[in-house]
Amino acid sequence: MANLLPKMDRIATAFESARKNKRACFISYVCGGDPDYQTSVEICRLLVENGVDIMEIGVPFSDPLADGLTNQLAAERALNNGMNHEKLLQMVKEVRTFTQKPIVLYTYFNLVYAQGISSYLKDIRAAGVDGLLTLDLPPEEAGELIAASRQTGIKNIFIVAPTTPPERVELIAAVASGFIYYVSREGVTGERSSIASGLENALKEIRKRTTLPVAVGFGISTDSQVRAVAALADGVIVGSALVNCVGENPNDRKIIFKKLTEKLKTLTSGLA
Repeated sequence: MANLLPKMDRIATAFESARKNKRACFISYVCGGDPDYQTSVEICRLLVENGVDIMEIGVPFSDPLADGLTNQLAAERALNNGMNHEKLLQMVKEVRTFTQKPIVLYTYFNLVYAQGISSYLKDIRAAGVDGLLTLDLPPEEAGELIAASRQTGIKNIFIVAPTTPPERVELIAAVASGFIYYVSREGVTGERSSIASGLENALKEIRKRTTLPVAVGFGISTDSQVRAVAALADGVIVGSALVNCVGENPNDRKIIFKKLTEKLKTLTSGLA
């Protein structure tokens, strides 16, 4: 499997580059295939051209329990337009023709298990994926996935929540790779009007237990929120605010691209 191992750690390189530029990494989330395959590829191109350091691509799923309505509808649009595992792999390969920026798949374990864990990881690695965030797979039950990921060079990103006890943070830190995803508040994904309190202390506690970068997501949707999180975290993750740019006008590419460009310009201004 040596040929599957990446020549470089694109995720680590992205965080190091941002650090050298004295800013946080900007991580975007969009749903693969939303609103359709070709528009989704062009959305990824637009993200690359407008300040995104790492791309999270959601794998459309019919039962996305951790997602709020915005991302549920995005998955529904993608599935209705024929998105599937094979097309997602093809999409990643197409994105890889114009960028070497890191790609992380945001998925659910059923979708991995259905393909066979080892086969799935080989396939996504060969397509050009760097990391995997399997939302509903706790680290206590992820041994097979973690072992296969290490063999293929895929980074396993795990989530820490405000309610995660210290001993469980220790466990997550021991098996995670790539970066730690800190959920800034309880609940499902979606835009919020404010950043949760206690973020600074939470990040300090996580950093006592890991040297991995810590990125913060869930609910970040304005430049002021990006600025507040970027002052404390190694990475800022924005999803629903971008997905809404697609969902508001799913049948008009020009409007989608215009709104996304404007939104990204506003959000990335918070990194400065």
